[in-house]
Amino acid sequence: MNKSIGKVLPVLFGFFVMGFCDVVGISTSYVKADFGLSETLAGFIPSMVFLWFLLLSVPTAMAMNRLGRKTMVQISNVITIVGMLVPFVSYGFVSCMAAFALLGIGNTIIQVALNPLLASVVKGDALTSSLTAGQVVKAVSSFLGPFIAAFAVLAFGNWQYLFPIFAGITFLSALWLQVTPIDEGSAIGKASTFGETFALLKNRTILLLFLGIVFIVGTDVGMNTVAPKLLIERCGFAVQDAGYGSSVYFFCRTAGALIGSVLLARLSDIGYYRINILLAFAAMIGLFFMEGMVAILSLVGLIGFACSSIFPVLYSVALRTRPDKANEISGLMITGVFGGAVIPPLMGAAADAIGSQGGSLAVISGCIVYLIFCSRLLKSSR
Repeated sequence: MNKSIGKVLPVLFGFFVMGFCDVVGISTSYVKADFGLSETLAGFIPSMVFLWFLLLSVPTAMAMNRLGRKTMVQISNVITIVGMLVPFVSYGFVSCMAAFALLGIGNTIIQVALNPLLASVVKGDALTSSLTAGQVVKAVSSFLGPFIAAFAVLAFGNWQYLFPIFAGITFLSALWLQVTPIDEGSAIGKASTFGETFALLKNRTILLLFLGIVFIVGTDVGMNTVAPKLLIERCGFAVQDAGYGSSVYFFCRTAGALIGSVLLARLSDIGYYRINILLAFAAMIGLFFMEGMVAILSLVGLIGFACSSIFPVLYSVALRTRPDKANEISGLMITGVFGGAVIPPLMGAAADAIGSQGGSLAVISGCIVYLIFCSRLLKSSR
């Protein structure tokens, strides 16, 4: 048991590094203010992170068949460290975009490789709850991001100091994983082709799950970026204070993932998903009309809580559908994370079009409607 835990812990800590991509939410507000960007242009900042999930997820899965899951995670760690040092060395709009691009590339690789690596050390019915535990760690990282940025401002006079802090944490994660032996079994073998990987989408269930990943990540990134903007627009918050809207979202997301990791070991995964997505939809409708800080943060937190376990449910159901194609399915599912690149620009354009963040909320609501539709068509594992 202790030996198994010793292998699980460094893999789970990798989810903390995975959570660094969510710092793009508060970073968007800082960069928008620093360079005087419009809502539409600022909406493309998250795209610099999440576009790579569309371009690189399947190639990463193909390479992972050759190189192994642990090796791919370590490659992602190196890229993340480099990306986090770029804006600290030279801060400008171009260097920020380069940093977010490298963060996105590293995050794409780690999301494709880390989930199957966890499956190498956790077997059977415990996988869904273990993946949810990984999301707890990721949510803690996401929750701490705005606080680290605020700490950097208070301690060093500049929010940009969060970048070397993230680089240092990534280095420690890479070192811990490197000294941990992990048997990947038959995970290393013949690489699949693009055609063989995308042919899996002919399976109706896998297609539903793939689109589900697109829209749950779009919802997650969308809420991360819109929460501070709602506080700025409706409550008159300053940028450095509005970041706590993202922290509330991720705090509740962390709590939801923690509770979900326990409940999903005992309850129907799809049944749990159905209840939570309906709860998220009800909270989203309320968010259109709320003006006060407490009401806004309460609904933002409720959405974070309700959406916290949906990604691991979709992902684990996909792995169960074709366990013999775990690497390829991981690549496909993580390709769906490009929803984080598509949804924020649509939100920015909608917000500019109607002159308020109500446009952003309408786009996120569309994502949740699909997730409700998806939940009705999936079959429970229990």
